[in-house]
Amino acid sequence: MRPGTLAQPVLLVLLTAFAVFSLTPIVWAVMISVKDPIDAFAIPPKLIFEPNFRYHYEIWFERRFLEFFANSAAIAAGTVLISVPIGTLAGYALSRIRTPAGRSFLMGLLVVRMFPHVLLVIPFFVMARAVEMIDTYPAMIAAMVALNQPFTVWLMRSFFLEIPRELDEAATIDGCNAWQVFARVVLPLARPGIVVTSLFSLLLAYNEFLFALVLTGTETKTLPVAIAEYGGEDLNYWSLSAAGAIGIMLPILAFMLFFQRHLVRGLTIGAVKG
Repeated sequence: MRPGTLAQPVLLVLLTAFAVFSLTPIVWAVMISVKDPIDAFAIPPKLIFEPNFRYHYEIWFERRFLEFFANSAAIAAGTVLISVPIGTLAGYALSRIRTPAGRSFLMGLLVVRMFPHVLLVIPFFVMARAVEMIDTYPAMIAAMVALNQPFTVWLMRSFFLEIPRELDEAATIDGCNAWQVFARVVLPLARPGIVVTSLFSLLLAYNEFLFALVLTGTETKTLPVAIAEYGGEDLNYWSLSAAGAIGIMLPILAFMLFFQRHLVRGLTIGAVKG
């Protein structure tokens, strides 16, 4: 038997085991969300039960879930609309202009991204309070852009590095200026990378908890903060918390499925050559 023939079944088994391991918490959360608390924590676990969708109805129609989702969506969209264009321009420049100053700038961005959020949240809170912007969208969006900008710059730079520089030179010979080379030649080729960067930037902003806890309030509270207040410390409310966790996941799941083709294409850029 050839080594490659044996490797494929082994790889399939390992991937299946990994998928089961990764999906088990999600499946378990779905089951808890449609169980009464007495059934959710029964020992041994009850796998056969009558589903109860009361907790899903409660979070969507009685717990301001749609309002919190709108806040999260607005902050995430604002973050993407600001950070991705800046990251695209900076990533293209850093991929084409390779100088010691550029490398130092990239390392500086990486160091900033490595800072624990708990070290940055206090300065952001002090600045937002000083300009009376606590519980406003601009304050939260500005914080998310600052946190996500190093990530978007590095990711977009990696995509632009996969685009041959000879295309820039050919467009320049044909009479294009620097902006036309970027807008008409390079940017269309980098579209899958832009989609991937936008999706990851959206996820980072949508799931942010610590900054949302500190910078938002009653008017701009986001879903992660709201779900934390659904009584997760009381076992009697865990079904409600599980329903909230499923509810916060569903919009992103639908969004990712809609852009799946662009996401896969962007993630596989440069994987196959020749």
